[in-house]
Amino acid sequence: MALEENSKKVPDEIKGWNWGAFMNNIFWGIGNRSYLPLLCLIPLFNIFWVFVCGFKGNEWAWQKGDYKDVETFKAVQATWNRAGLFQFIIFVIFIILYIVIFAAFFAAVLSSFDRPDY
Repeated sequence: MALEENSKKVPDEIKGWNWGAFMNNIFWGIGNRSYLPLLCLIPLFNIFWVFVCGFKGNEWAWQKGDYKDVETFKAVQATWNRAGLFQFIIFVIFIILYIVIFAAFFAAVLSSFDRPDY
């Protein structure tokens, strides 16, 4: 029993932000046998919970997984982290483009009020 408790103790070197758990929370949770990210399905609560998933994701994955060492764990989570970070960057680019397009459209509409009708 003591060996099982020691294996569930989270090493300090794996604590930290997990982009995969943040951006792909539901799929990441299922893939890592950690089902707390399924709480992201609750509307409005999910706005808060995605950040909890990002902060606690590595700890949850370590506790639920059967990793033989920290390096193996980091290798598995590196794939999730790359995918999550890539999705976050794409998301930010789309938000910026959306704001720019909306601002241009809004400016065009406002400028149409300045022209006299002929």
